[in-house]
Amino acid sequence: MNENIYKELKKFEEVKAYMEQGNHSLGVLGFTEHSCRHAVKVAETAGKILKKLGYGKREVELAKVAGLLHDVGNCINRSDHAHSGALMAMHILQKYKLSPRDTAVIISAIGQHDEGTGSAVDPVSAAVILADKTDVRRNRVRNPIRENFDKHDRVNYAAISSALSIHMDKKIIQLNIELDEEICSIMDYFEIFMQRMLMCKRASEMLGMKFKLMANGNKIC
Repeated sequence: MNENIYKELKKFEEVKAYMEQGNHSLGVLGFTEHSCRHAVKVAETAGKILKKLGYGKREVELAKVAGLLHDVGNCINRSDHAHSGALMAMHILQKYKLSPRDTAVIISAIGQHDEGTGSAVDPVSAAVILADKTDVRRNRVRNPIRENFDKHDRVNYAAISSALSIHMDKKIIQLNIELDEEICSIMDYFEIFMQRMLMCKRASEMLGMKFKLMANGNKIC
């Protein structure tokens, strides 16, 4: 497999156009940031997860490509964006002449990343899910009026810092988050993002690990 596909895709104008349009549309609809910045963060984190766990260069590259392209479907519609994004990615990847197996792994990971319809089915999809669902940060909030925050705005804006760490000795993947509890309590965070955290738990199990959430130094799950 060509190990430079991820680097090439980051510069591909077609990919940039799809992601920028999707991010614009979501902004108009009041969603948090889903820009190229988010896509690159998910890609890099997914790759790091698999590399840390000892997977080979092929799996790492597939995870990075899937992470980069996971939200391209937003340019069509937020509803069912994981499935439309998988079909778009299949079209985008044709020029790179990947093996059918590699293409299948990538589009499967994209199609499985949404908590409403998906689940980890292999290491690549698990890494993408973990990277996507743990990207919680204040600068993803685009609503300038705090009084009008929805639940996702409130959680992201309350996140002063967040970091995903892997503890090989204990076989734990851990999200450490520092929350401003005047904006969002720890219990509110867990309630709002419970489905995402359960998805992370199952993704970690797919990788032979356990998932832990630590908020303000307290173990939540």
